[in-house]
Amino acid sequence: MSARGNGSTVEDHTAPVTVIQLTDTHLRAEGELVHGVVDTHANLLRVLDRLTDAGRRVDAIVLSGDLADNGAPRAYQRLREAVEPVAATLGARLVYVMGNHDERVAFGAELLDREVDPTTTHDSVVEVAGLRIVALDSTIPNHHHGRLLPEQLTWLAEQLRTPAPRGTLLVLHHPPAPSPLPGPDFLRLEQPRELAEVIRGTDVGLIICGHNHLTGAASLAGVPIWLGPALSYRIDTFAPVGRHRGWAGFGFTRVDVLGESMVASAVELTTATQVYDRPEQEVLDQLAALAEQR
Repeated sequence: MSARGNGSTVEDHTAPVTVIQLTDTHLRAEGELVHGVVDTHANLLRVLDRLTDAGRRVDAIVLSGDLADNGAPRAYQRLREAVEPVAATLGARLVYVMGNHDERVAFGAELLDREVDPTTTHDSVVEVAGLRIVALDSTIPNHHHGRLLPEQLTWLAEQLRTPAPRGTLLVLHHPPAPSPLPGPDFLRLEQPRELAEVIRGTDVGLIICGHNHLTGAASLAGVPIWLGPALSYRIDTFAPVGRHRGWAGFGFTRVDVLGESMVASAVELTTATQVYDRPEQEVLDQLAALAEQR
């Protein structure tokens, strides 16, 4: 059985659409650090400050799983207290998605104001400025790999039967693709071919995921897959043979619908030395001058 939400807004279907993906926040209660090192709440606040300070249009904020590190209700409360005021200020639609570290009952109660039992998946569909965002709960209670149930795939097929004005952005926590890294590959989505058969030939323009704590890309049935950078920490994608390592580092993703294209861009938030900071128009003028010299 699945509990699924519906919602839509009427907006300009020709203007660019920007969706922010936040993934793997791994929030804990106050004073608790992930792996005894990472203050994930501080990371989240820094990301939210970046969103508000940029002054850019944000149409939706998608949080694609592992929102809490251990499923604690207080972790979801802290997340909601931080994220919802920012979303309201930006006028952005919020989409919460389950991850393997999340707990369905607490997730439903604290983020969705909904009472559910542990066997109920949290799937949803919303439309923002003509872009349909479909979120699937790929979690299996008490396990870390992922699965989509037959009834979820049937529901997805029904949603995709009618194309959306700006296409569909599909969100799930577990990447439906192999990984060259043994750990993430062991914990990926089961039977991705079943999902491939449902989305093949539809208006799904991009699949966004989290889970692997790395930034990467793949494809399924000709549809690009984007693995967004985690907000908590990242794993070493080229560690020495026989080692599995984690590094401090975090960021988020902006997904832009530009014409008929969906473009995913990683935004780095790890402290780094700034190389330059120039007026955008000055740079554009310089590029235009260079183009005229051809």
